[in-house]
Amino acid sequence: MTPADEPRPRSILSGGLYVLAAKIFFMVTGLVQQALLPLAIGEAGYGALSRVMAVANILNNVAVSSSTQGVSRATAASQGKERNALRAALRVHAPLALGYGAFMCGLVPLVVAYQRAPHIRIPLLVMAMVLVIYGVYAPLIGYLNGTRSFARQAALDGTAAALRTVGLVGVGWLFASRGGSGVVGATVGGVLAASVVFGVALRWTGTGAPAEATLLPAGPYLAGILPVILAQACTNGVMQADIILLGHYLSASATGADPVKAADEWVAVYRACQLFAFLPYQLLFSVTQVLFPMLAKVHAEGTPADVARLVGKGARLGAIMCGMLVAIVVAMPRSVLAFAYGAKIAARGEDALHHLALAQGLFAMLGLATTVLVSLRREVWAMLVTATTLVLVASLGATLVPTGAFGGEQLVFSARATGIALALGAALAATLVWRLAGAFIPWKTALRVSAAVGLAWLAGGRAPPMGRPLTVCAAIACVAGYVLFLAVTGEIGRAEIGMVRALAKPKTG
Repeated sequence: MTPADEPRPRSILSGGLYVLAAKIFFMVTGLVQQALLPLAIGEAGYGALSRVMAVANILNNVAVSSSTQGVSRATAASQGKERNALRAALRVHAPLALGYGAFMCGLVPLVVAYQRAPHIRIPLLVMAMVLVIYGVYAPLIGYLNGTRSFARQAALDGTAAALRTVGLVGVGWLFASRGGSGVVGATVGGVLAASVVFGVALRWTGTGAPAEATLLPAGPYLAGILPVILAQACTNGVMQADIILLGHYLSASATGADPVKAADEWVAVYRACQLFAFLPYQLLFSVTQVLFPMLAKVHAEGTPADVARLVGKGARLGAIMCGMLVAIVVAMPRSVLAFAYGAKIAARGEDALHHLALAQGLFAMLGLATTVLVSLRREVWAMLVTATTLVLVASLGATLVPTGAFGGEQLVFSARATGIALALGAALAATLVWRLAGAFIPWKTALRVSAAVGLAWLAGGRAPPMGRPLTVCAAIACVAGYVLFLAVTGEIGRAEIGMVRALAKPKTG
């Protein structure tokens, strides 16, 4: 590659902003989707679907991330033979997609037995079809990324999010309203949505051009994406382990006339809490795609001081943004839940969300630290840290959750166990980043952000329930208070204001 052919910083930034906009749209549609599902298929149906998605999302995200990254790198490295590389990649990923689907089908009996939930067997099998489709859809996204077709990639991401919402909610409601299983209907809608967006992607990319087997040898290629597969499995395992464990113990301790329904309804409450608790991680994950695209290059070509400077600035900004979202949620957990789900789920989930939001804020910091480790070519370390955190989440959850009374207390214990595990994992990851890069979140920033979030958390224990308009106003006031606190304590000032103005100023030329 000649210097003229190398991606320019402005082009990379513009592409990152396209993808970031699509991710934000994905977050918004996700909020709408999850808020509508309990209305479409009932609270118990939403809980049962959450059990299904907890397992399916682990495998889906593994398939999508590894395929997208692997094909993107292979395409970018095949100067002048990008379409040949696409055909070669599809020859690898098509059978791999079938393998993913078969693996999930094999897991179904184990998941059903562990969850004590025979009613999720068929939905799990249906979601195996989605996994197969995603397994051949993701390489097409990787091809678009590798050829720097960021606008089309973002358009497909947005289309997929919208279609998924329509499919899950619409078809789920259709089945439920006719006396069928809304959970089965929702998963069928997921299959239809995945099929449509795959068709659109295939029309845009095609299947590539004939390629020799030597262009992308299957063995070395699979070896190259194996670390991504393992890392994604650990990361998504951390995200879903608590709700999988919780579902097991809720089913084991449920009593009454309809214990299955009772357990599913409490799973639904925890899933509602997860939706808001995950927001800092989801936003921060998107931001890291813009903040750290050049870290690997700086690490290879720059000085240790350059690396430390970039890591410190990026980690500081990430901590400030993450703290702002966490502060909003912990300041008014009941009102936030009621905004999307109504008073019943809000009353049941308030205490759990109050703790879970802090826990997932720590998960966002863990994700930030592991992103830095990967950028510094310490992929194995990042994977080991995440795997250790997964073991901690599972072991602490299995220790604490069974000691709680059925329902709300088990949810709170699950949130606390998750928070302790994530605090330990984030501390370990931060220590490794400090040793490697010489910087991470500055200690003054960590103290100020922690203090601001702590004040919001204390206020959240006393905040009265609010209606939707007042919740929006309170959220804005919370952001203003958070920013004011950081400004008064000296964390943000003219430099940050100037940076925001520079980003907002239209570019010319």
